[in-house]
Amino acid sequence: MTHKTSIHRLKLTDFRNYASAALTLDERHVVLTGENGAGKTNLMEAVSFLSPGRGLRRAVLGDVIRVGASGGFSVFAEVDGMEGEVEIGTGSEGEGETTVRRLRINGTPARSVDELTDHLRILWLTPAMDGLFTGTASDRRRFLDRLVLSLDPGHGRRASDFERAMRSRNKLLSEGRFDPAWLTGIEQQMAGLGVAMMLARREMLGLLAGLTARQDDSGFPSATLALSGFLDDETDAPAIEIEDRYAAALANGRYRDAAAGRTLDGPHRADLLVRHADKDIEAERCSTGEQKALLVGLVLAHASLVATMTGHAPILLLDEIAAHFDEGRRAALFDRIHALGGQAFMTGTDRTMFSALGERAQFISVRDSVLTA
Repeated sequence: MTHKTSIHRLKLTDFRNYASAALTLDERHVVLTGENGAGKTNLMEAVSFLSPGRGLRRAVLGDVIRVGASGGFSVFAEVDGMEGEVEIGTGSEGEGETTVRRLRINGTPARSVDELTDHLRILWLTPAMDGLFTGTASDRRRFLDRLVLSLDPGHGRRASDFERAMRSRNKLLSEGRFDPAWLTGIEQQMAGLGVAMMLARREMLGLLAGLTARQDDSGFPSATLALSGFLDDETDAPAIEIEDRYAAALANGRYRDAAAGRTLDGPHRADLLVRHADKDIEAERCSTGEQKALLVGLVLAHASLVATMTGHAPILLLDEIAAHFDEGRRAALFDRIHALGGQAFMTGTDRTMFSALGERAQFISVRDSVLTA
């Protein structure tokens, strides 16, 4: 049985265009409507800071603070979470390059932002992601890693540790310091972390493939998913053997990488390949509408996976979600969202586009940073 997580109260201070704002919510979905620039997405970004990371815009903390504010920003929420009722407060402290994020859970400073995943999981889809299939490989890696992170909070730490080790290796190679003992130690660390990242990504794709294949009656096309660009032929060997082979490849490629000025082989070079299953064509060759439908289908399949694996439905942040769909597909979309069993925040300029939600949602008007139920 899937349990619901939901936000009951939300309060912002000096966040983007909001000097102060507060919302009292029930368990229903939340629809934010208003003109462009009113602050709808800013409100959803504030909710995204209730998860690890830099929020749905991947913003620098200093950019989130309201212009003219005397201090940092704060976001406070009362949540019916995975471990019961909880109060979460997060915000910024310091100025300029010294700005850091602080987190309190039930009034107690948290040791790590990863503790947030003990209480709720938050997933999002924004218009900035619409070009995912035609964009860069790094955008698709970031998207995939975000999916992995929602079920494996340690994945983010492994990725940052790999990047740190790779930068150390690149620096040594660029300086011509080919110390075998030092490089071997770094490369062994990179191998352990890189292979773990690769296996976590593959596991996520396998789980998602099973779900997207069963979406034939959902109103959204199914996608086939694959990874390319890193250890593509290593599918059945034990992890320790794959690590040894990757470490050996790094050692053999030192002079090549030194000449290139970067590490040419690793999980940072992988790409997520997506195809429209029914048409058997690459996602980037599909129409704009088909690409949007594929992306929505992937995000909803992932939300279903999170609910199944954790026993708790995630909170969804869906910015301008209804803009590309006709009335019939919007109704199917809202039914899919509701069937997940969680709480979703949605934005749009026209309230009538969400009429199919009926009493399943609270409607809140956003105008000039003022929220009106």
